[in-house]
Amino acid sequence: MIKGLHHIAFRCRDSEETRAFYEEVLGLELVKALPIERTVTGRTTHALHTFYAMGDGSAVAFFEEPAQPFAFKDQRDFDLHLALEATPDAIARARSAALARGLEVRGPTDHGFVRSTYFRDPNGYVVELCERQPRRSEAGTGAKSEAHAVLARWRDSVAAPGA
Repeated sequence: MIKGLHHIAFRCRDSEETRAFYEEVLGLELVKALPIERTVTGRTTHALHTFYAMGDGSAVAFFEEPAQPFAFKDQRDFDLHLALEATPDAIARARSAALARGLEVRGPTDHGFVRSTYFRDPNGYVVELCERQPRRSEAGTGAKSEAHAVLARWRDSVAAPGA
Protein backbone atom coordinates (compact mmCIF):
# COMPACT_ATOMS: atom_id res chain seq x y z
CA MET A 1 0.00 0.00 0.00
CA ILE A 2 1.29 3.44 -0.90
CA LYS A 3 0.78 5.63 2.17
CA GLY A 4 1.61 9.06 0.82
CA LEU A 5 4.30 11.32 -0.56
CA HIS A 6 7.64 11.19 1.24
CA HIS A 7 9.41 13.68 -1.03
CA ILE A 8 9.56 14.81 -4.61
CA ALA A 9 12.91 15.85 -6.02
CA PHE A 10 13.98 18.21 -8.79
CA ARG A 11 17.30 19.51 -10.09
CA CYS A 12 18.31 23.00 -9.04
CA ARG A 13 20.82 25.47 -10.44
CA ASP A 14 22.06 26.76 -7.11
CA SER A 15 21.21 25.34 -3.68
CA GLU A 16 21.48 28.67 -1.87
CA GLU A 17 19.31 30.49 -4.40
CA THR A 18 16.78 27.65 -4.15
CA ARG A 19 16.92 27.78 -0.33
CA ALA A 20 16.19 31.50 -0.32
CA PHE A 21 13.03 30.96 -2.39
CA TYR A 22 11.69 27.90 -0.60
CA GLU A 23 12.50 29.15 2.93
CA GLU A 24 12.15 32.90 2.67
CA VAL A 25 9.33 33.16 0.12
CA LEU A 26 7.31 29.98 0.61
CA GLY A 27 8.17 29.41 4.28
CA LEU A 28 9.34 25.79 3.91
CA GLU A 29 12.15 24.97 6.34
CA LEU A 30 15.40 23.44 5.08
CA VAL A 31 15.62 20.31 7.26
CA LYS A 32 18.33 18.21 5.62
CA ALA A 33 21.30 18.77 3.33
CA LEU A 34 22.95 15.59 2.16
CA PRO A 35 26.26 15.77 0.23
CA ILE A 36 26.57 12.86 -2.20
CA GLU A 37 30.00 11.80 -3.44
CA ARG A 38 29.12 8.29 -4.62
CA THR A 39 25.85 7.00 -6.06
CA VAL A 40 24.20 3.72 -5.04
CA THR A 41 25.60 2.22 -8.25
CA GLY A 42 29.14 3.31 -7.32
CA ARG A 43 29.44 6.27 -9.69
CA THR A 44 31.55 9.14 -8.34
CA THR A 45 29.64 12.40 -8.22
CA HIS A 46 29.60 15.74 -6.48
CA ALA A 47 26.01 16.61 -5.59
CA LEU A 48 24.00 18.17 -2.79
CA HIS A 49 20.52 16.84 -1.98
CA THR A 50 18.41 19.30 0.05
CA PHE A 51 15.02 18.75 1.69
CA TYR A 52 12.34 21.31 2.64
CA ALA A 53 9.71 20.10 5.14
CA MET A 54 5.98 20.45 4.65
CA GLY A 55 3.40 20.34 7.42
CA ASP A 56 2.35 16.75 6.73
CA GLY A 57 5.89 15.35 7.10
CA SER A 58 6.61 15.12 3.37
CA ALA A 59 9.24 17.22 1.64
CA VAL A 60 10.19 19.04 -1.53
CA ALA A 61 13.79 18.17 -2.40
CA PHE A 62 16.45 19.31 -4.83
CA PHE A 63 19.70 18.04 -6.31
CA GLU A 64 22.48 20.43 -7.23
CA GLU A 65 25.06 18.65 -9.38
CA PRO A 66 27.13 21.39 -11.04
CA ALA A 67 29.32 19.10 -13.16
CA GLN A 68 26.37 17.36 -14.85
CA PRO A 69 24.49 19.24 -17.58
CA PHE A 70 20.78 19.74 -17.17
CA ALA A 71 18.43 21.65 -19.49
CA PHE A 72 16.82 24.18 -17.19
CA LYS A 73 13.98 26.10 -18.79
CA ASP A 74 10.99 28.04 -17.61
CA GLN A 75 8.21 25.48 -17.38
CA ARG A 76 4.66 26.10 -18.51
CA ASP A 77 1.96 25.20 -15.99
CA PHE A 78 0.69 22.40 -18.26
CA ASP A 79 4.20 20.97 -18.75
CA LEU A 80 5.31 20.75 -15.13
CA HIS A 81 4.30 22.36 -11.89
CA LEU A 82 4.39 21.62 -8.19
CA ALA A 83 1.09 22.19 -6.36
CA LEU A 84 1.25 22.53 -2.58
CA GLU A 85 -1.72 22.92 -0.24
CA ALA A 86 -1.40 26.02 1.95
CA THR A 87 -3.44 28.17 4.30
CA PRO A 88 -4.71 31.57 3.13
CA ASP A 89 -2.23 33.28 5.51
CA ALA A 90 0.72 31.29 4.13
CA ILE A 91 -0.31 32.16 0.57
CA ALA A 92 -0.62 35.85 1.44
CA ARG A 93 2.84 35.83 3.09
CA ALA A 94 4.41 34.06 0.10
CA ARG A 95 2.73 36.47 -2.31
CA SER A 96 4.04 39.51 -0.39
CA ALA A 97 7.55 38.06 -0.10
CA ALA A 98 7.67 37.19 -3.81
CA LEU A 99 6.39 40.58 -4.93
CA ALA A 100 8.89 42.34 -2.62
CA ARG A 101 11.65 40.44 -4.47
CA GLY A 102 10.21 41.28 -7.88
CA LEU A 103 9.29 37.64 -8.58
CA GLU A 104 6.52 36.44 -10.85
CA VAL A 105 3.17 35.88 -9.08
CA ARG A 106 -0.08 34.95 -10.85
CA GLY A 107 -3.54 34.57 -9.41
CA PRO A 108 -5.37 33.76 -7.33
CA THR A 109 -7.37 31.61 -9.74
CA ASP A 110 -10.52 29.80 -8.64
CA HIS A 111 -10.49 26.25 -10.03
CA GLY A 112 -13.66 25.26 -8.17
CA PHE A 113 -12.16 22.75 -5.76
CA VAL A 114 -9.05 24.87 -5.02
CA ARG A 115 -8.07 28.52 -5.24
CA SER A 116 -4.51 28.78 -6.57
CA THR A 117 -1.72 31.34 -6.64
CA TYR A 118 1.28 30.66 -8.89
CA PHE A 119 4.96 31.51 -8.45
CA ARG A 120 8.08 30.79 -10.49
CA ASP A 121 11.06 29.50 -8.51
CA PRO A 122 14.69 30.37 -9.39
CA ASN A 123 15.02 27.13 -11.39
CA GLY A 124 12.13 27.97 -13.72
CA TYR A 125 9.60 25.63 -12.07
CA VAL A 126 6.04 26.79 -11.51
CA VAL A 127 4.94 26.41 -7.89
CA GLU A 128 1.20 26.54 -7.18
CA LEU A 129 -0.02 27.25 -3.66
CA CYS A 130 -3.56 25.89 -3.30
CA GLU A 131 -6.25 26.68 -0.78
CA ARG A 132 -8.86 23.91 -0.63
CA GLN A 133 -12.44 24.96 -1.20
CA PRO A 134 -14.26 22.57 1.18
CA ARG A 135 -17.71 23.47 -0.04
CA ARG A 136 -16.89 21.87 -3.40
CA SER A 137 -16.01 18.40 -4.59
CA GLU A 138 -12.37 17.40 -3.97
CA ALA A 139 -11.93 16.13 -7.51
CA GLY A 140 -13.37 19.29 -8.97
CA THR A 141 -15.60 17.42 -11.43
CA GLY A 142 -17.76 15.48 -9.01
CA ALA A 143 -17.73 11.87 -7.97
CA LYS A 144 -15.01 9.39 -8.89
CA SER A 145 -17.27 7.81 -11.51
CA GLU A 146 -17.71 11.21 -13.15
CA ALA A 147 -13.93 11.63 -13.31
CA HIS A 148 -13.73 8.33 -15.20
CA ALA A 149 -16.49 9.51 -17.58
CA VAL A 150 -14.65 12.78 -18.23
CA LEU A 151 -11.48 10.83 -18.98
CA ALA A 152 -13.36 8.53 -21.39
CA ARG A 153 -14.85 11.53 -23.23
CA TRP A 154 -11.37 13.08 -23.42
CA ARG A 155 -9.87 9.90 -24.90
CA ASP A 156 -12.69 9.76 -27.47
CA SER A 157 -12.13 13.40 -28.45
CA VAL A 158 -8.37 12.91 -28.85
CA ALA A 159 -8.85 9.71 -30.87
CA ALA A 160 -11.29 11.43 -33.22
CA PRO A 161 -10.29 15.13 -33.42
CA GLY A 162 -13.08 17.38 -34.65
CA ALA A 163 -15.73 14.74 -34.05
